[in-house]
Amino acid sequence: MKIPKSILIDPDNNKAYAAFAVAVSVFAFAYSTNFGQILILAYYLVWLPLLFVDYRRFARDLSSAWLPLLFAAYVCLSLFWSQAAGISARAGLQYFSHMLCAYIAARTISTRTLVLGSLIGIFIVLLYSLKVGAYALDTIDGTTNFVGAFGSKNQIGFFASLGIFFCFAFLAFYRRNWMSFVWTAPIILLSVYMLAIAHSATSVASLPAVIGVVALLAMSKVLSRRYRRVLFVVGATALVGGVMAALNLGLLDVVLGIFGKDSTLTGRTYLWEQGWAAAQQRPVLGYGYAAYWIQGFADPERLWAEFYISTRTGFHFHNTYIETLVELGFIGVTMLALIILRSFWGHVSKVVFGDWSADSVVLAGAVGMMLIRSFFEVEILGPYFMASFIVYYGLFKLRPVPLARARRAYVPVPDENTANGRMPARV
Repeated sequence: MKIPKSILIDPDNNKAYAAFAVAVSVFAFAYSTNFGQILILAYYLVWLPLLFVDYRRFARDLSSAWLPLLFAAYVCLSLFWSQAAGISARAGLQYFSHMLCAYIAARTISTRTLVLGSLIGIFIVLLYSLKVGAYALDTIDGTTNFVGAFGSKNQIGFFASLGIFFCFAFLAFYRRNWMSFVWTAPIILLSVYMLAIAHSATSVASLPAVIGVVALLAMSKVLSRRYRRVLFVVGATALVGGVMAALNLGLLDVVLGIFGKDSTLTGRTYLWEQGWAAAQQRPVLGYGYAAYWIQGFADPERLWAEFYISTRTGFHFHNTYIETLVELGFIGVTMLALIILRSFWGHVSKVVFGDWSADSVVLAGAVGMMLIRSFFEVEILGPYFMASFIVYYGLFKLRPVPLARARRAYVPVPDENTANGRMPARV
């Protein structure tokens, strides 16, 4: 039986398969460390075979993805100056393949389907963590927080906050009837509950900021382009002014106190200092991709001991840009910052300065959430993270899928005499 290509790669006809693929991906991002390579293989299995369904669809206008491709090449080439070449080579290929899956998704599924599949996957992820029901002691601040099947409260908080945001986005922009309120209700209730018991300040703080940005972009639909630009300038100026006032008036400590944090951000500022000091040793190219936190090296071992990381794995500087600076140097952090900003600003500018679209509003909010989290977590630099998948999906979505060029068919025109059944006269 021949399967039509459209049910696999056409965004208008592949909703069932695409939602399934996204749900599998979300579960793999969440629990690949728990279940091992089987989930990573499942993640690859739902995306990579689509390349062979219609390779021309993915090869068209490939030059528009030059920046992420350049960054992926730089990541892979870092093995030549890495202090752990084997680890950098393997991790670099994983990162490139992860980026490739996001590219395939951007060319084959709609933003609505991405949101729908993510909600299904997040609901399953949160249910499984609720079933596990594990709590963990934070050795830095002495609090006990819900971590579920994760090793960190920040990860369970991330999926819970993303579930709330996607529910809000789906109901605001993509619902088709009242049933949408019925089936999203359990997801949003579970997400709110999990976010509350996880006590993840980063997740709690980023959510209202992102919803506020999306609300402003959504309201701009009723305005002309001219007034959208005015609203954007006024809003950006007010935001910058508010941040500067908060820093100068000491309001930052008040805000941190609301979330149970002090001025050190639970030891993050010390980690940032250590990361900056490490980056000064190799400022241009860095230590190599994924080649700093290696067992046996003095500085990582010291930091693991100071932060009571007995497993001596899975730690980072809690800042995407410092982590990238350490691993890939100034060149690498510049490229990654441009990728994140391009993905976010691209969709914001399409709403403010171009034709308003719900997809750009939703993707601006989703990438904006990852942008905020990038200052406190390291989720965009690594493979098999939901954050990096969304950022690259949003980046590749900036360019619409190019249509196939119609091939010219040359039809021979019969001679008039031949068409009438008569042979041409001899000359």
